[in-house]
Amino acid sequence: MNEALKTQELAAAASPAAAKTATKPLRVASLGIGWWSDVLADAAKRSGLIEIVSCYTRGEEKRRAFAAKYGCRAATSYEEILKDDAVEAIINTTPNNIHLETTQMAAEAGKHVFLDKPIANSVADGNAIARVCEKHGVVLALGYQRRRESHFRWIRSEILAGRFGKLVQGEANISRDRLGQFDMTSWRYTAAGMPGGVMLQIGIHYVDVLEMLLGPVRRVSGALSHLVLPGDNPDVAGLILEHENGAISTLSASYASASEFYMLNIYGKEASAYYDLFGGLRTLKRGEKQVRSVPLTENDTIREELDEFVHCIRHGGKPETDGFWATRNLAVLRAGARSAREGRAVEVADVLASGE
Repeated sequence: MNEALKTQELAAAASPAAAKTATKPLRVASLGIGWWSDVLADAAKRSGLIEIVSCYTRGEEKRRAFAAKYGCRAATSYEEILKDDAVEAIINTTPNNIHLETTQMAAEAGKHVFLDKPIANSVADGNAIARVCEKHGVVLALGYQRRRESHFRWIRSEILAGRFGKLVQGEANISRDRLGQFDMTSWRYTAAGMPGGVMLQIGIHYVDVLEMLLGPVRRVSGALSHLVLPGDNPDVAGLILEHENGAISTLSASYASASEFYMLNIYGKEASAYYDLFGGLRTLKRGEKQVRSVPLTENDTIREELDEFVHCIRHGGKPETDGFWATRNLAVLRAGARSAREGRAVEVADVLASGE
C-alpha cells in the first residue's frame, strides 16, 4: 500500500454525512455563470448543507436568470460579493486563466473557495492559488467528482485493504462525442482557454483517479492530435504514465469519437478490477478463471464533494483534492503536453520546478 493512498484515506476519514444534523448551511456565492454553475447549484440544493445567497457574472441577463432560478441575489460586481459578510464561500466556475485572480481576491477577503478543475492553466498559477489560500487560512477544494464514483471507491478500498497486492498497471479511456455540440465561442474549447485540449478538459479526471489508485506519477510520455473538431485544440490525446512505485498506466481521451465512453482497469499481483460505462465493475483474483461482477449503488458524487467542502470549513480537515494535490495533477498533464511537443518522456518534477 503506498503512502499517498494512506494519507488520503486518513484525510477522508471524517464523514461529512455524520455531521449533517449539526451543521448550519454554508452561505455561498456562485461566481461565473454557465452550464456547470447550474450543475453545482443543483447539487448544493440536494445537499441541504449549502445556501446560495448571491451570484455574479459579467452578463446581467445571465446573473439575473441564475438568481431567479436559485432564489439568490444578483450582485452587481464581484467586489460587492467579497464585501458581503453574509457570504462565507465562493463556488468558482470562472475560466481557468482567471482562477488565480478570482481565488486570490476571495482568500484575501476571508472567503473559502470551491474551485472547478483544473486549478489553473499553469503550474505556477496553481501553486500561487494553493499558497494564497493556505496563507489566509481559507479552505480550497477542487472539483474532481469522478474519483468519488462508487466503482473507484470500491477499488480504492480493496487496494488499501491489501487485496490487490503489488500494483503493476492501469489503463483508462475517457471519451465524449462533441461533434455538433461544439461551441467556438466557449473558452473551454480554445487553445488559449484550455491548453492541452481534451486531456486538460476531461482527461485530468482520470489522471486524478489513476494517481489516487496507483500513486503519484513521476514521468510522462504524451501524444496529441487534432482530427475532427473545428478550432485549434487537440481533440484526441494519449499519455503513458510512469508511477513512483514502478507501476505503468496509460490514458487516452477523445472528443472525436462516435460515442461517450469511460473505462478504467487496475491490475495488481493478486487481483485486478475492470470498469467500463456499459459493463460496470468486475473483479478477478489470482487463480480465478471467471470475472465477478461487483454490485454497487450509484452515488451523488457532486453533492458529496460539496458536502466535504462544508465539512472542512465547519469541522476542520483537508479536502481530498486541495490546491497542492490539484497542482501536481496539473503538472502531470503539462508534462504530457511538453512530451508531445518535444518527442521525449518528461519528468513531472521538472514541470513542477519550471512552473509551466
